[in-house]
Amino acid sequence: MFDFARVQKELVEVERDKNLSGVSIQICEDNLKHMRGTIKGPVGTPYEGGIFTIEIRLPAEYPFEPPKMQFITKVWHPNISSQNGAICLDILKDQWSPALTLKTALLSLQALLSTPEPDDPQDAVVAQQYLRDYPTFLGTARYWTETFARRPSLDIQEKVAKLIEMGFSEEAAKNALQTCGGDENAALEKLCNV
Repeated sequence: MFDFARVQKELVEVERDKNLSGVSIQICEDNLKHMRGTIKGPVGTPYEGGIFTIEIRLPAEYPFEPPKMQFITKVWHPNISSQNGAICLDILKDQWSPALTLKTALLSLQALLSTPEPDDPQDAVVAQQYLRDYPTFLGTARYWTETFARRPSLDIQEKVAKLIEMGFSEEAAKNALQTCGGDENAALEKLCNV
């Protein structure tokens, strides 16, 4: 039977130290069985600077069965499918224990980004590249991180800075960008027509 109290306790724990751990979880559609987790790409890896989103679905038997997790953010990694985000990690399968939590599962995914296991791949193409042409693997993983895992809010600051350089106040620039959904050109047009 699904343990709502335990899941709520786990979510409080994740929220309490999300800045320290680099992992967070949000409930989808007010449904405790469907969530989205995020992890930061580990420092010193080609995933550094990326924010990766993971779909989390809890089975009715949670915590006695592992959560179903899948990367939403595209990632180039031997143990994560580049096609559908499926994950090859033992604790999400036969090594799951009720003593583990959603936080430990997300931290394990973060650790997996640091230490790929190409001999037990989810994506054979990526694993072959990792084993045979490591420099190309690193370049591809960095490119995918830049392309798919960078948060748009990171370049909102750049857009605000550009608008400030054009003579608009920071507050006006932020408001215009927010109103225009981050579209720099539409924000500039809005600011010019005020």
